[in-house]
Amino acid sequence: MFLKFKSEVESVLKKALDASGYQIDDLHIEESAHADLASSLSFRLAPAYRQSPAAIAGAIADAITIPKDSLVGDVQAVGAYINFFVSRKFIDDTVHEIFLKKERYGTGSGKGKVIIEHTSANPNGPLHVGHIRNSVIGDTLARILKTAGYDVEIQYYVNDMGRQVAIVAWAMDRFEFDDQKKADHAIADVYIRANRELGEDPDLVCQIDEMMQGIERGDAEMIERFGSATELAVSGITSTLERMNVHHDRFVHESVFVKGGEVSDIVGELKKMGLTEIDDGALVVPMPTFDKDLVILRSDQTSVYVTRDLAYHRWKAEQCDRMIDVLGADHKLISSQLCYVLRAYGVKEPEIVIFEFVSLPEGSMSTRAGKFISADELLDEVEKQALTEVTKRRPDAEEDFRNHVAKEVGIGAVRYDIVKVTPEKATTFDWESALDFDKLGAPFIQYSHARACSILKKVQHIPESIDPARLSEDAEISFVKDLARFSYVIDLASRELKPHIVAIYARELAEEFNQFYRLSPVLSAPDDVRDARIGLVECARIVLASTLGVLGIACPESM
Repeated sequence: MFLKFKSEVESVLKKALDASGYQIDDLHIEESAHADLASSLSFRLAPAYRQSPAAIAGAIADAITIPKDSLVGDVQAVGAYINFFVSRKFIDDTVHEIFLKKERYGTGSGKGKVIIEHTSANPNGPLHVGHIRNSVIGDTLARILKTAGYDVEIQYYVNDMGRQVAIVAWAMDRFEFDDQKKADHAIADVYIRANRELGEDPDLVCQIDEMMQGIERGDAEMIERFGSATELAVSGITSTLERMNVHHDRFVHESVFVKGGEVSDIVGELKKMGLTEIDDGALVVPMPTFDKDLVILRSDQTSVYVTRDLAYHRWKAEQCDRMIDVLGADHKLISSQLCYVLRAYGVKEPEIVIFEFVSLPEGSMSTRAGKFISADELLDEVEKQALTEVTKRRPDAEEDFRNHVAKEVGIGAVRYDIVKVTPEKATTFDWESALDFDKLGAPFIQYSHARACSILKKVQHIPESIDPARLSEDAEISFVKDLARFSYVIDLASRELKPHIVAIYARELAEEFNQFYRLSPVLSAPDDVRDARIGLVECARIVLASTLGVLGIACPESM
């Protein structure tokens, strides 16, 4: 509903500009603390028309005509700003729309196919704390884009040909593999041991080089060894992702593009286009705008990761209207170089979402202080602490119930604490803060949903329709306005690829719901408003559940 309101604001403002003789392309309409929407366009018009911003704002506001039955209720010029306020129709229509559409409320009409690639960790061990920000950001973006109406395919690009995989395949034949361990952890054990041995005896490195040359030639035995090692690691990684409520539609192996000839094709075409040169035996693409050139073939003529990535992106570009890569800050240079080559080659570039890294507070999880912390270890610890918190609050509840809620709260806390921060900002995950039910994190939002469910369980029936006119208290109106913003938030996050926008909205929505519940009694309300408030609680349940769903966080009905 908020998107419709914004559209009507744009319409009346454009007509007022025409009527008052001003011209500008960007209307500069934004959310405001002083209005439901506000325009600051008078600041931009002032230099061109040699008038004060306040005089321009006043003239435009005076020229605005609000149509009958508009979602725009009032317009005020305050200083240089033109403030817009919603009408009563906006409030009533929002409640009716939520009741009518229920779980479909707020979904958009985005068109086209989007391929989003995220996580894509090397298959040489388990996911660690640094990986999970990639996974959570990527999965949340996919959920946002789906809610916005796009056809979304989520891909994991499996590096099954790199040096790390060669070392794992070499190690699998050399050391004992502990099949009692989770597969990706057992892979890490032999990988670490192999690197230690290779470091002690550099002459062994030639065996790794021979294996990599063999895989490039299509050696069947080598393909089998690399494939077996890769699948073991990926199986363990996938189970960790599933535990975090992160899912992929497709696992694309980079070896496909070598075996299929696409890598050879792209190297040959780049040569023909004059985009390459030889440097110390290696084939490189000169990068005049970067600090270093891009190697695409080693001196032994084996391809490197980025060469195969170029073939992967060319293939992806043919499969979708829009492609998105979620990458860590350490990939800034290589992703920029990849886009440079794709642009020169005439292939559509991906949209790159770069994130800074997540860390743990010093001393956190001291049993492994200073060592590699796997995502599994982090999740185990968070669920353990969540169980302690749940038990404090529900000591008499069944053990199965407490364990179930602890898992939902623990995973929710990790996901929310990671995604609430804008991707380009580094963050520290602190489980004590994330699991604090009294702070404004995932448990607080989940508890708000559970509270709505609890209220609804106490009533004999939820009305099939309500009279929104019965909702007139300030807390009720404010909450309906926040419910109306859901579609706007989804649209904004899908355009800007900023999942933290939804996380912030979820917290604000839960705060508004609790404010409404404190100030507007529901079950003890007079008969003439009781049904309307019950209906508003049902609206809260629907939108809180949808928002948590977009964040990939469970919606407990009881906590």
